[in-house]
Amino acid sequence: MSPGKAALFDLDGTLINTERRSLAMWAMLLERNGVPYDETLLRGFMGRRGRDVLAERADLFPGKTIDQLIEEVLSFEGHPDLPEIVPVPGAAELVRMVSGHGSPIGVVTSAMRWWAEQQLARIGVRDLVDIIVSAEDVEIGKPDPSGFLLGAERLGADPAHCVAFEDSIAGVTAAKAAGMTCVGVATTHRDEDLVAADLVVADLTAVSWPLEWR
Repeated sequence: MSPGKAALFDLDGTLINTERRSLAMWAMLLERNGVPYDETLLRGFMGRRGRDVLAERADLFPGKTIDQLIEEVLSFEGHPDLPEIVPVPGAAELVRMVSGHGSPIGVVTSAMRWWAEQQLARIGVRDLVDIIVSAEDVEIGKPDPSGFLLGAERLGADPAHCVAFEDSIAGVTAAKAAGMTCVGVATTHRDEDLVAADLVVADLTAVSWPLEWR
């Protein structure tokens, strides 16, 4: 396949290792509301806007609005038992490599904009990212392709000339539905879970730019 001319990165699980932290917060929400859960229910939040998942599972939280639930889960920030946030190996280096080639860079995340801004600054690449598409920017989140299509539009790039980097099944599905080349980053899922991606890597140390593989 042809090397991409623009790069669109997911954030959580792709540039930063936060999925264990996020799942711990959703588990806290379920426990606080007396909702029994298993790994399947919990992992259903991965790679998606929490608002979308909660809307689909409103039956689990009778009497509570989505806004109330979002406020409750955000209240767990700073809890001492939450796993630490660390960069995915090779993340900052790859963003700098893409920038060094003069390729446009976007972030397409299911998180809120304030979180994306904060975490990109944390790993030292905020000034290299041209655009951010966050949860507030789309009507429907991943696996719908809207976020990636909006990202390509804002970068002035043809989706067919974009490479998306994603760690979740929902994210890979969204990227491919947008017509993009997709690199699956197996930080939160098994390689075989990401088979819809064009290339699967353990982390971002294995990726160079322009993207090329056999």
